[in-house]
Amino acid sequence: MPRKAQLVCQHLENISRQALQDYQSLIKAYVRRRQGVYALYRRNKLYYVGLASSLQGRLKSHLRDRHADSWDRFSVYITIGDQHLKELESLVLRVVKPTGNKQKGKFVKSEDLRRRLKCDLRDFQKIERDTMFGTSSGQRQVARLPKTKQLAPRGTSRTPIMSRFVTKPIPIRAKHKGKTLKARINKDGTIRYAGNLYNSPSLAGAAAVGRKTCNGWDLWKFQRAPGDWVKLNTLRK
Repeated sequence: MPRKAQLVCQHLENISRQALQDYQSLIKAYVRRRQGVYALYRRNKLYYVGLASSLQGRLKSHLRDRHADSWDRFSVYITIGDQHLKELESLVLRVVKPTGNKQKGKFVKSEDLRRRLKCDLRDFQKIERDTMFGTSSGQRQVARLPKTKQLAPRGTSRTPIMSRFVTKPIPIRAKHKGKTLKARINKDGTIRYAGNLYNSPSLAGAAAVGRKTCNGWDLWKFQRAPGDWVKLNTLRK
C-alpha cells in the first residue's frame, strides 16, 4: 500500500515559558532551521497561533514582543516543508479564533459555499412550492442531444449519459502516458474532445487513449472544488 502523505514530523507540546527561557540551547537544537506551526497558551487556554519558516527566531521574539506577558506555555509542530503552512494556520485561526490573533485566516483558492448554498436553497424552495401547488416548472429538465452529424456510434443511446449530472459546462482532464488530456462536458451532457462530440465518458476516453474500449468514469477527472480533482465516477456514488 502507498504511504500516506505526512505533514508533521515532530512536535513538542505543553512546554512552559520558563523552560524556553532557561533552556534555550536545548530547545534551539530541536527547532533550529525548522519550519512549522506553534501555539501560545495562557492558563491552559489557547491565546495565539502562528506559523514560521524559522521556529527558533519566532519563539525567541515572543519572549519580548507585544505578546511577551500574555502566555505561559507553548507547543510547536515541526512540518515537512512549508507548502501548506499558511493554509494550516488559516484553518486553525478560523476554527479556534485565538484572542491574541488580530488577523482572520484566509484561504488562497477555497470556494466559499455560502453563496452556492443560498442559490441552491432558493432553487430547492421553488421546487417544493411548485410540487405543493401541482405545477411542473420547478422540475429539472434534462437536456437532450441536439441533432448533429457528430453522434455516438450505432447501438449507443442518443441521450448523453452526463446530462443527468451537469447543468453547465465542466472542464475535465486525464493522465495518459505522462501527458495531460483535456476535454469538456457541455451543458447538454455531450463531451467534446479534440473537436469531436461523444455521448459518454467511456467513448471520449477510448478516443483519447487510442483504444477500442475504456472506462472513462475512472479515466476522466473533474474539479469538484478549487484544486480538488476527482474521478467522474464520484458523481455516480
